[in-house]
Amino acid sequence: MSYKPIKKKNNAIVLLAGLGFALGAMYSLRRCNNHDLPSRPVASGGDTIDVAIEYSPLSFYRYDDTLGGFNYDMLRIIAQKHGLTLKFHPIVSLSQSLAYIDDNTYDILAADLPATADFKERYSLLEPVLLDRQVLVQRRDSVTGKPGIKSQLDLAGDTVWIVKGSSVESRITNLGHEIGDTIYMRYEPEYGAEQLFIMTATGEIDNAVVSERVARDMVKDYPMMDINTNISFTQFQSWIVSEKRPSLSDSLNLWISDFKDSGEYDTLVRRYIR
Repeated sequence: MSYKPIKKKNNAIVLLAGLGFALGAMYSLRRCNNHDLPSRPVASGGDTIDVAIEYSPLSFYRYDDTLGGFNYDMLRIIAQKHGLTLKFHPIVSLSQSLAYIDDNTYDILAADLPATADFKERYSLLEPVLLDRQVLVQRRDSVTGKPGIKSQLDLAGDTVWIVKGSSVESRITNLGHEIGDTIYMRYEPEYGAEQLFIMTATGEIDNAVVSERVARDMVKDYPMMDINTNISFTQFQSWIVSEKRPSLSDSLNLWISDFKDSGEYDTLVRRYIR
């Protein structure tokens, strides 16, 4: 299938289509009983590399007959350059995908993964692919137009929502130590960052912590949302590779580094990030 680049001006359409598909799929899964749920994934074996990839407009999406997304395109181009055979497994649950990395079902996990110290200890992180940071998303007051939380200090004793399994959990714990009070966390086991943003925008939850690049892309369609409270400093975003593929890790680190120095990488950043 030929690939047609997605122009930035179409981001809103792609965003809504992708989120609609994902939310519909997740709603259907929630209604299924255990007998209806699909069986767990099985490693392909041979030379095929199983890639768990986060289903989101910035990472991977399907719009009509077009596949796209920053992580998807970057992996696809690297695979073409170096003769790799990839099998993509779209994911919604980050925590479940991490479990499949742990048991070597998946070879690579490409998702919104800040390269925090605890994740570096637990997983084999590849050469960073992006720079990003975590921000608080919340609704502005309908009368004053101001958010309820204006700084990190206001989070003392408050509760924030995060994606279950996200490496941002350690950052929020450390932030609580920094401000001298506990910040409570609630975990969404099924939804990703985009869905947490929508849940906040619709009033289902009060706030959430997501990546800034996701928040900046979505706030264009939700002007009542505030994303100005930073939760972390700028962080590296990396993919995870299974420990059963040490040679693949070495090669990918080199290929990712080379790709980031290319014009093709700059093109992807302009298309999906800026």
